[in-house]
Order: sequence, then C-alpha cells, then structure tokens
Amino acid sequence: MLENYVPVLIHLLIACGFAGATLLLSVLLGKSGARNPVKDSAYECGMLPVGESQPRFSVKFYLVAMLFVIFDIEVVFLYPWAVVFRDFINDGAHIIFWSMLSFVGILFIAYIYVLRKGALDWKN
Repeated sequence: MLENYVPVLIHLLIACGFAGATLLLSVLLGKSGARNPVKDSAYECGMLPVGESQPRFSVKFYLVAMLFVIFDIEVVFLYPWAVVFRDFINDGAHIIFWSMLSFVGILFIAYIYVLRKGALDWKN
C-alpha cells in the first residue's frame, strides 16, 4: 500500500527541488540594484501615494447593489419554475401558474415602491 505513494513523494521532491534551485540561481546570478527611497516606496507606477487608500462610496451605491441582488434572485426562482411548468401543463398547471404570478406581482409591487422612494435616482 505504501508503494502507491512513492510517485507522489517523487513528484513533491522534484517540485520542491525545482523551486529551491530557481530561487538559489536568481540570488547567485541576479543583479542587486542600488536601494534608494524612491525605489523602496510602496508604489512604482508613477503616482505618488497621497490620500486615502480606499475612496468612500455613497450609500446609494450599496442600496442599488442590494436591490440588484434581490431582483436578480427572482430570475433564479423563475428558471426552475419554468422547467417544472412544462411538465405540469397536462396535470393542472393553473395552480403553479397563479402561484408564480403572485410571486412576480409581489416583486413588481416592491419595484414600484423602490422607484417611488427614489432609491434608483442617481442625481441625489
């Protein structure tokens, strides 16, 4: 049973040996650059690291993101319903149809409510 792990052990040794050899070769053959404060700064892209690290987002951004997630979940519930609805057409699909229509109706009322409250208005 132990001989089944020998190829894995050999592969692990080769991978570790390759990683160690490349690191050692880069230290031995690589050029060591002169250190200066500009080179040691956090950013080397040409922009000075001034100001806050993260910009502040408006609450509207998070509100719209949450509304997108909520209304996107509606599609997740509609797809399995559509697949099952095809199978129930002969067995009385009106129960399934009206239940999904009520679900979509509630979400439509919620969407109208969000529009009236101005949650999707970006001007404010």
